[in-house]
Amino acid sequence: MTDSFDLDAYLRRIGHDGPVAPDLATLQTLVLRQASAIAFENLDPFLGRAPRLDPGSLQVKLVGGGRGGYCFELNLLLRLALRAIGFRVACLGARVLWGQPEDHMSPRSHMLLRVDLDDGPRLADAGFGGQTPTAALRLDPNLEQATPHEPFRLVRAGGDLKLQARIGDDWRSLYRFDQQEQLPVDYEAPNWYLATHPDSHFVTGLSVARVGPGRRHGLRDTELARHYTDGPTRRFTLKSGPEMKTVLSEIFGLAVPYGPDLDRALARLFPAPMPR
Repeated sequence: MTDSFDLDAYLRRIGHDGPVAPDLATLQTLVLRQASAIAFENLDPFLGRAPRLDPGSLQVKLVGGGRGGYCFELNLLLRLALRAIGFRVACLGARVLWGQPEDHMSPRSHMLLRVDLDDGPRLADAGFGGQTPTAALRLDPNLEQATPHEPFRLVRAGGDLKLQARIGDDWRSLYRFDQQEQLPVDYEAPNWYLATHPDSHFVTGLSVARVGPGRRHGLRDTELARHYTDGPTRRFTLKSGPEMKTVLSEIFGLAVPYGPDLDRALARLFPAPMPR
């Protein structure tokens, strides 16, 4: 799978010009730099298209095309890069808890990675949107772990592990997962469902996220938020399609797919006012 992967192009895309090796320092660098350079975004499902998950399509879209993607795309891309460097990487599946009760049991609709290092495995996840961990985390329960942004921890949930982030004074759960390894083909069905089902929030709305030093940028439909690690959140409401396109380009660093498909999709967010 990695034979045709252009690692040099990937490293240029994420802005890394230093050496790489299958070690913890490289892993931490790639996790942070990818989250900073390649935005989480669901423009393809929002435009009525199902993303392709094969290595060639990932490179064309995310590396060469200036686009981002959602969890399957972002973490499969990270997997390609890590394996090209020589890391031992396993794909895992998770049940999303964000915004749900703690006992919520959803399908395995999220992808994450386990990276096996000599001193133990790490969780790496470049694709959880506005709460993407910006560091690789030890798979050690009940250990608060610092990242360039919020602290994270893992807690036991029966036979699973639950990933939590500290938001203010509270610990909020992102998802729960086990150690059963998944193959890339295992993500094809949930990818198709999330990108095409009429009730999927990736189809009905727009979600974009990107991290920066000391802050996170998040967009949900017309609501833009800037979350600061050492200060309050600032929120803005976008007023028009042209303003949305500017935000996607300048704040989230996306090569915006201009055209009638985008205009029609944005019209759902900015409907024309009713005539008087």
